[in-house]
Amino acid sequence: ALAQSVEKAYAEAENKPEVLVCSYHGVPKRYLMQGDPYHCQCQKTTRLLKERLGWADTDIVTTFQSKFGPEEWLKPYTVEEVARLAEEDGKKRIAVIAPAFSADCIETLEEINEEIKESFEEAGGEEFTYIPCLNDDDAHIDALTQIISRNLQGWL
Repeated sequence: ALAQSVEKAYAEAENKPEVLVCSYHGVPKRYLMQGDPYHCQCQKTTRLLKERLGWADTDIVTTFQSKFGPEEWLKPYTVEEVARLAEEDGKKRIAVIAPAFSADCIETLEEINEEIKESFEEAGGEEFTYIPCLNDDDAHIDALTQIISRNLQGWL
């Protein structure tokens, strides 16, 4: 379902994005240091998406958003990475997706599609494509149904 949403967005884009940014909700770095698998799960999701799409490593990146407070959170921070892609790598067109969010919310609609977009454009980026969460897409609902059914076996 996730790969289909990316393929659809790229097919509909006037100009194909040069990089897909997979932006995950961040957590404090200390969680990773204490053994929390979330960081690894995010990396794996991006890797599996890249493989499903048949893309090169340079076509897709993993980042983290929604940092607050004084401590260090998982990096790279999305807001900084999109600016770096424009300033240092010269990328003019990017797409951003939030694979860990099943439905759009303030962190996708406002933080990504406004604040992170602004960071990219202020750094010289020209075309920003936000790929919506899967929301109520039929493929998403089918995938959720399969996951739930598989995990309920033995309970019902």
